[in-house]
Amino acid sequence: MKVVSLLASIALGAQFALGSISGPIDKRESGIEPITVKGNAFFKGNERFYIRGIDYQPGGSSKIEDPLADTDVCKRDIKKFKDLGLNTVRIYTIDNSKNHDECMKELADAGIYLVLDVNTPNYSIHREEPEGSYNDVYLQSVFATVEMFAKYDNTLAFFSGNEVINDAPTSKSAPYVKAVTRDIRQFLRSRDLRKVPVGYSAADVDTNRLEMAEYMNCGPDDERSDFFAFNDYSWCSPSDFQTSGWDQKVKNFTGYGLPLFLSEYGCNTNKRDFGEVEALYSKEMTAVYSGGLVYEYTEEGSEYGVVKLSDKEAKELSGYKALKDALAKTKSPQGDGGYNKTSGPNECPKKNTPNWDVDNDALPTIPQLAKKYLTDGAGKGPGLKGGSQNVGTKSSSTATAGSGSATGATATGTESGNAAAGLRAPELGLAPIFCSLVVCLSMVFGASLVM
Repeated sequence: MKVVSLLASIALGAQFALGSISGPIDKRESGIEPITVKGNAFFKGNERFYIRGIDYQPGGSSKIEDPLADTDVCKRDIKKFKDLGLNTVRIYTIDNSKNHDECMKELADAGIYLVLDVNTPNYSIHREEPEGSYNDVYLQSVFATVEMFAKYDNTLAFFSGNEVINDAPTSKSAPYVKAVTRDIRQFLRSRDLRKVPVGYSAADVDTNRLEMAEYMNCGPDDERSDFFAFNDYSWCSPSDFQTSGWDQKVKNFTGYGLPLFLSEYGCNTNKRDFGEVEALYSKEMTAVYSGGLVYEYTEEGSEYGVVKLSDKEAKELSGYKALKDALAKTKSPQGDGGYNKTSGPNECPKKNTPNWDVDNDALPTIPQLAKKYLTDGAGKGPGLKGGSQNVGTKSSSTATAGSGSATGATATGTESGNAAAGLRAPELGLAPIFCSLVVCLSMVFGASLVM
């Protein structure tokens, strides 16, 4: 009996220990696996993940609507996304006072991830007056959006800003964009939320694009981004890898320590045949780039859309078939695509007036009244009403290194390694198994002595 009890206890202990390892990698309720970061690339489990996506904002900037708050709208468009062969959509504006469970589930069921901008037209950093717009009212809206969408396994990434810096003079707003990135990452850790990658979407501006990329990947780990993206309309048909200048961009970003992708692409000059798709997913680029998002899904008067909305129906335009055909004939490379496994920070770019008007890596502290959100949560979002610019309490000092580490009872301390270190799936050794077996054996032999 003692032998049988011993074996049963060992089996139970082993089962318990193995369960502790297999638990985190079991299939989740959503049926879709969260994307993580390794080196300068995205991964879905152990497979390299390439963004094959489109920018999605029906109504455009003139008629702001939340497509994920209307089930009929999202279901209609998800059918098109699947037909196009997409795995990702980007949304610029959502209403954080509304529920998005059903549409996010519809996307997950279709195998589609979301890249989400956390700002709205009324709650954003003002590029001309960044100091006043970086305040507690603004961050409450940002954190409410982050807290809402971090729970979805198919939220791939958050954009802390979009084209805030669009010329040389506006480079002065860079510290505030980076501070928001830091704050979101700190909020995720402090609230014990899934560490969704956080980064920035840069404008298609040669003046300081490289400096901004370097800036978002320099300094202490808690201040650095998890990825960097930029808009690129330089490939205009007829063109090729060299004519477009894409070869030089690959060269410029070779060795860059973060995942890099195109947050907008698809020049509409001349014929829009999406010839750049083949290059984007070729081995010439995949060591540096992780895909991109075509601009845009719906036609909003700028001749970039691939469908036109009419009577609540999405009617396909010429660009739809061209994009579908381009994606269908272009498969992602097998293997890891030659990604950089040993990523890390770079030196901060030096001030170069007027193109880059940033002295150092000093960032503003999080506004005093916003600190409570790190421990108490953000609460209900304000939605698309109201506004934050120059109405809240702004930052009062310069942050010290490490100020972006986790805060609160659920804090796990600062991260080590590169900024994306906390985004990797946990790797456990055999120690939990042996510890569990030791406990079981102790219980068995202890009971034997009592008997």
